[in-house]
This record gives sequence, structure tokens and C-alpha cells, in this order.
Amino acid sequence: MSDNAVVDGIKATHLWQRDGWQADATLGITADGYLSEATKADASSGAWVLPGMPNLHSHAFQRAMAGLAERKGRSDDSFWSWRETMYAFAASIGPEELKAIAAQLYVEMLKAGYTQVCEFHYLHHQPDGTPYAQPEAMSLALIEAARETGIAMTLLPVLYISGGFDGRALAARQRRFGHDVDGYLRLLEALRAHEHAGLRVGIALHSLRAVPQQAMDAVLASDIAKDRPIHIHIAEQIGEVQDCLAVRGARPVEWLFDHADVDARWCLVHATHLTDAEMLQVARSGAVAGLCPTTEANLGDGLFPLAAYLDAHGALGIGSDSHISISPVEELRWLEYGQRLTSGHRNIAARGQGVSVGETLWRAALLGGAQASGLPVGTLQAGARADLVVLDENSPLLAARDTRSMLDSFVFAGNTPLVRDVMCGGKWLVRDFHHHDEVRIAVRYRKVVEALAAR
Repeated sequence: MSDNAVVDGIKATHLWQRDGWQADATLGITADGYLSEATKADASSGAWVLPGMPNLHSHAFQRAMAGLAERKGRSDDSFWSWRETMYAFAASIGPEELKAIAAQLYVEMLKAGYTQVCEFHYLHHQPDGTPYAQPEAMSLALIEAARETGIAMTLLPVLYISGGFDGRALAARQRRFGHDVDGYLRLLEALRAHEHAGLRVGIALHSLRAVPQQAMDAVLASDIAKDRPIHIHIAEQIGEVQDCLAVRGARPVEWLFDHADVDARWCLVHATHLTDAEMLQVARSGAVAGLCPTTEANLGDGLFPLAAYLDAHGALGIGSDSHISISPVEELRWLEYGQRLTSGHRNIAARGQGVSVGETLWRAALLGGAQASGLPVGTLQAGARADLVVLDENSPLLAARDTRSMLDSFVFAGNTPLVRDVMCGGKWLVRDFHHHDEVRIAVRYRKVVEALAAR
């Protein structure tokens, strides 16, 4: 049997379920890659088996520019100065380049333990804004990259209309992002035809500054918006909050809740700058707070109010966003460490005596990521996709660890890779730390990035 052939069952000494570790667990796998009730499995899949982590926010093309915006500019650097570097880089990327970059990224995600990605995609057209001969060409490049690598995807084509809250036209470097509402809905319809068990198409509103109210209302009222994930960047930077107050007379989250029916379909990406009242609104709505701690730290965005949000029973998930890091462990670690640095206390995510920080964060990110994806992922229960990771039980970092300490050690014990094997859709994609097609994909990626650097 080849490494990525479909298997018929898994057997684990310890299998992670929502209420903790289950000992000596066996699950069946159907021919189409879903988990079924316990059956026999011929051999152990591993000692420590976890659900694969959903990555709820990705801009794939940005992986190739990671590390290229770390020199001091002329003034105080911020998200807005970083954005200029990103625009210049994006101008060189077409469908073939995007496919190569995304495939390399998705291999890295799989090897790190992400088995699903929500791709927040706004590079729609040619750099001058002219549509490609096939208008969905850039989206199809991402779909093909996911197919090549085996990762599950929620594709989130982005609606991007204006250059600011004042409704200004898109700047020259933003034109390739733009659609009117009719063009955007046509794109969604075209992409819906490509959906399958591992591919879901959702809706992304880039931000309140990029989507006027009338356009937002039209998209949300459309037939295609029903029962689909809805993602939006919101309240990421203080400047965004100030501009929204100046033009719309309300803070971004406040305005959104006053003008849209925000519910469990929604993922509010970043939601960094919240008042206490806004934080409670998000938690009570059932929406997912899409947190990207390594990118938020890299861009100097700020810190999410984690402790109060967990106390309000809010849903959250994690994303790698600009891909300055590709590691669910690092996202969760920095989600916790940011809180420790500002509060002067430890174990912030654990909201009761004896509660595990690692278990709390891993469980929350699985649940919120699955909800934001609109796919049956993030759990090892019958009916879910067979997406799982197997930890390296022979690693010195996990020596003498038991069910009380395993998740905390996985999250906090260091940067040595601990994900040994990865299954997605019932297929082993990563075995002994290697993706079955990583060499070919890496060679292509290197050639593309070298060509981009030479332009």
C-alpha cells in the first residue's frame, strides 16, 4: 500500500476526544474518507492521536514574502507600512505562481498538524485589474494546490470594493482585488460547481472599510449566502477603529452588530480592539473570533482580551494569516504568552484550578476552527472527516508524559517537530515527518520564488 492510500481503520493507545483522552480506541474509516464506528484495525496508528487542527485564516501568497518586511522604514512601522510591501509583492503573482506558493504552504501546514485551511483569497484579477480569460483562474490555482497536497479547504473569495470607509475608489495596487456585487456573486456561483467533500466555498467580506453597507446587504441577502461560512477582517488596528468612528459614527464591531445578523456562521478575524460590551456581543452571538497571534504580533496589531472572552464562553479558532509562522502550537503558545506578558500572571487560558492550558486552547481552537470552516472537521467522531495527527511518542520532549501532561508538553515544550504522521480524508499524507510529494513541490516553489525575486 502506498503512503497516501486510503486505510480502513485507526487504532490509538490514546485518542483525543472533546472531553479528554480515550484509552485503547479504534475507529473505522469509510471508503470516502470519513470516520465510522469502531471496527478492527490491523495495527496501531500511534500512541497519541489528535484531531487535525483547522487553520481558519490564510493568505497563501504571503508565505513567499515572510521575512521580507523586517527592515526599518522611514517612519514608525505598522500594519499600514507592511501593507505597502505586501501590495508590491502581490503584483508579481499570477495563477501558476500562486499554485506553487500555496502548495508549498499547504505541505508545511500538513506537516505542522493543520489538516484544513480557510483561504481568505483576494488576488482575483491581473495586476492592472483586468480579469483573467477565466475569471476564477486564481481561485482555481488554490483549489489545485489543495488537491495536490491533500489538505481540506474552505475557499473564501473576498469581496473588495472600496479603498476606505469614505468610499474612495481602489488604488492602482488594489484593483486586482476588486469586484462589484454582481461579479462577486458570479464568482461564487462558478466556484460552487467545484465543491466536493474536502472543499467548501464560503463568503468573505474583506473589511468594513472595503465593503460599503449596500454591497454587504446585497451579498448577505443572496441565495448563495444561505448556510455558508461568512468571514470578515474586523477591528484589527486602532487606525481602522478611528476611521470607522469618524465616518460611520460607531466602532467596527459595534457597527457590524447594528447592521448584520451576526451568528454562528460568522468568523470575525482578529477582532483585536474591543470594548467590554463588544467582546460580550461577539461571545453571545456564537460567532468565532479568528485569532492569528503570530501575525498580530508581527504586525504590532495588539492583543485579544482572551481571559474575559473565555469567561463569556466565546468561540475562538486560530489562523496563520500572513504565514510568518506555520505552526498551530506556536499560535496557541503566543495566544497564551501575550496574555502572560501583559498581566504578569501565568496559565491565563485555564479558567479554574487544575485546568490545563494546553488542553483548553487545543480544544477551543478545534471547535472554533471547525465551526468557521463549515466542514465536519476538528473531531474524531463518527461522521467527521478522517483528519488526524499522530505525535512522535519517541521524542525526548514527550518522555514520561501521561494524559495529564501530554497536551501541555506538545504546546509548550519547545520547537522540535512533534507531529510524526498526518492523515487527511482517510489518506496518510505525512509519514515519519515527510509529506509524500514534498520534494517535487519544494523544487517548483524554489524556482517560482527565485523568478519572483529576479523581477
